[in-house]
Formats: sequence, structure tokens, C-alpha cells
Amino acid sequence: MGENSISRVLIMGAAGRDFHNFNLVYRNDPSVQVVAFTATQIPEIAGRHYPALLAGAGYPGGIPILDESELERLIVEENIDQVVFAYSDVSKSHVMHTASRVLAAGADFLLLTPERTMLKSRIPVIAVSAVRTRCGKSPLSRWISKRLKTAGLRIGAMRHPMPYGDLLSRQVAQRFETLDELAAAHCMVEEREEYEPHLAHGNLVYAGVDYERILQMAEGEVDVIIWDGGNNDAPFLKPDLHIVLVGPLRPGHETSHYPGETVLRLADVVVISKSDSAGNVEQVICNVQQVMPGVQVARGSLPITLDEPELVKGRRVLVVEDGPTTTHPRRHGLWCRLHGSRGSRRRMDRRSKGLGGAGDSVCL
Repeated sequence: MGENSISRVLIMGAAGRDFHNFNLVYRNDPSVQVVAFTATQIPEIAGRHYPALLAGAGYPGGIPILDESELERLIVEENIDQVVFAYSDVSKSHVMHTASRVLAAGADFLLLTPERTMLKSRIPVIAVSAVRTRCGKSPLSRWISKRLKTAGLRIGAMRHPMPYGDLLSRQVAQRFETLDELAAAHCMVEEREEYEPHLAHGNLVYAGVDYERILQMAEGEVDVIIWDGGNNDAPFLKPDLHIVLVGPLRPGHETSHYPGETVLRLADVVVISKSDSAGNVEQVICNVQQVMPGVQVARGSLPITLDEPELVKGRRVLVVEDGPTTTHPRRHGLWCRLHGSRGSRRRMDRRSKGLGGAGDSVCL
């Protein structure tokens, strides 16, 4: 590649972080041509295009989104100079396996720094992140928002992107205040399960694809933004306070997955979530302090409750898992079954301790 030539780039993603990285780093860079996105995890995303109106003047035809299985072919046939890895919650061995594929095919392999992809807000930002998915980021975000609201502050919850629908007509910059607005936007069940609890707390919810526009929208009507992160990704906004969750149910995962360890090293405060559900709390605290000596560590509980506990007292229970099983079936199914089983057994165990006969639970 000559000194004045254009670098041909491929961005590997899962319809979220990849689009954000493009918007902030590459969209207006004339020295770079993003040839394509490759996609994984999200069903039916491959074969679509990142729209021209979002991609900018340098991409009048938009940018194709292709399946990650085509990685090596694309590098060779499209003369790719550099591949940017831009999705989260994967093992470090997966990252390096992917890097090996890229390097062997003849391209450089790049990870962008979180600082380079963080937007700076003119209002306070509290970011809630985690070293792995399913640590309890959203419950903690809502807990924080509830306490800020008692001080009379108007809270905006900004969600990590979930662009499963029409990127251009409905998902460029979204703002939700009511359930009717979720219905009008044709939000999928995976979006609704994240947005509805915030709406129930009286928070405005922001999400979409273009976070510069989303941030401008939020800054005009709220006092504090809570970044309610996805998976173990770094925040898209530069936080004034960065809270990172770790979970005692998976000791050792503080440093085993990407970009979880990076997120941990960016923490202002570390919260050991679900401290009431596992005996590995001290081990996890030790692991955290080895990476971040001196960081403030707090313990939190995340009790499992049932809306109508009387319905399972002394009964056999069928637990049907719930969670983002469409996009991450193998990763999340275990934890949904674990928590559903714990919730039903906890109620049945109370019955067995003098409150009635014990039951059983079956998980699907």
C-alpha cells in the first residue's frame, strides 16, 4: 500500500459495535474504504446493507453485510489491508483464532481502543458494564436510576444497540417513553425485555444505530444518562462514573473473555453481583484485585423472586427459559435455566422446611 493510497478495511461484527466503530472512526475518513461488514450471531443479518444515508457520502451504495464464514475469501478477492474485530463476549482464544485466520489470509488484524470510540457528553454519564454477559447490568442500572430520580433528576437510559429491524426507517435514533411507542416501532421481544423495565421506572430509553444523533437527542431532555451496556462491551459514551460487574457464578471469567478484561481495567468501581448465590465471592475479589489493585469493590445481591409464589408452593414446576436465545442460544440458555430453577426451588425449599411438601422442577 503506497503512502497516499486508500486502505481497504473489513469490519467484523454482530450488528452493533461494528456499526458504531464505523460511524465514529471510519465514516468520514477519506484515507479508508470500508469494503464490507462481516456478521455473526444475529440471524438473517447477512445479505443486507448498511444504508447509504447512514454510511455517508463515500458510500453511495451503502456497505454490504456478509457472513463471517466468507472472511478469508473476502480478504483475498477484495485486497483487504486491514480487518477490524468489533464484537463482544467471546473467549480470548476465539479472538486469537480469528486473528490467525486474518493474518494467514494476508491482512492486518486490529482492535480499536475504547477511548477512540467513546462519545463525550456534556451531561453526566454513569456507565454500567460487566466482564461477561448476564451479570446483572440492567437491574443495577434501574437501581441507580431509581435513586437518582428521588433527587428530582430526569434519567435517560441509553441501551447498547440491537438493530434487528429496519436500520434506516426505524432504528437510526430511537427514543421511547411509553409501551405504545415500542409497539409502533415494531420492537422485537429481545428489545422489549430490555426497554420495558426502564419505562416502568419512568426512565426515557434511547437506542438505535447512530449514537452521535442519539446522544444529541438525550442531552436535550435529561439530566443524567445511564449507559446500560450489552454483553461485556465497553461503553459508547465516555463515563464520569464507570461501574463494572463481575459474577461469582463464573470465577475466572474476569480475565478470560474479550473485551471483559479491558472493561474491568477501565472500572472506577467493581460490583460483585449475585453475592448471595455462590460461594466464590472471595476468589472473585482476589482475581479482581490482582488485575486492579486498590479499586473499590462492592458486593451486591440479586435475589430471584416470583410474581405469584403461591402458584408453585409444593408443586412440580416446568421452567421455560427466557432471554436472548435467538441470538445467543448456547451462551444464555444455561443461565436462564439456572435462575429459573433456583427461583422455583427456593420457594419449594421453604415448603420442605415445615411449610409443606417439597416439589421438583424441570428446566427446558
